[in-house]
Amino acid sequence: MYFSIIIPTLNEAAGISACLAALQPLRSVCELIVVDGGSTDATAALATPWVDQCLCSPPGRAKQMNYGAAHAAGEVLVFLHADTFLPDQALAMIAESLGQGRCWGRFDVRLSGGHFLLKIIALMMNARSCLTGIATGDQVIFVTRKAFMAVECYPDIALMEDIALSTALGKLGRPVCLRAKVTSSGRRWLGFGVLHTIVLMWWLRWRFACGDAPERLAAIYARGRLWMR
Repeated sequence: MYFSIIIPTLNEAAGISACLAALQPLRSVCELIVVDGGSTDATAALATPWVDQCLCSPPGRAKQMNYGAAHAAGEVLVFLHADTFLPDQALAMIAESLGQGRCWGRFDVRLSGGHFLLKIIALMMNARSCLTGIATGDQVIFVTRKAFMAVECYPDIALMEDIALSTALGKLGRPVCLRAKVTSSGRRWLGFGVLHTIVLMWWLRWRFACGDAPERLAAIYARGRLWMR
């Protein structure tokens, strides 16, 4: 089973080298594809020596991940954020789970950072995902190429593309919920305040479910608060 790990980036120069260095031992069974959305820092230049392809696309995670998938050779697509690290034997675990007839899944997540609430947030994210079958990008969604194409890729929306993809894939079958943990940065939670970000994220998910335009929700998410500064 051959994998394509697709990493959307935008101004990730501070951490992209560490992210990609951690993936180098996997390259015998996978290709690494960075899709940059127009960084104004050195992200693309730093990434290029570490990857099989460093592509440029219009900004937007959905656009970038779809563009990477269109250029990928793998039977299995793994969508990885630039601030997230896979556990040991991650690809072997994916291969085993998909070899049992499943077509998509995700990992449990832990959030890095010193705030005690980050552990609780991660526990809630993992439990909610197991219950609902909805995965977030922080949990590293993986999917067979066949299933990804069957649902016509990520919907081209400005926010909540992971929820929309999970919903579509859920019609093909329940996700594999691997208990091994990826480690994702808690920087956004810490930067905007943990309790505030909890409220913000739940509000955004609720408004998305009510039909609010993803573009409007993305603007609120970008400024990190429900009210204007």
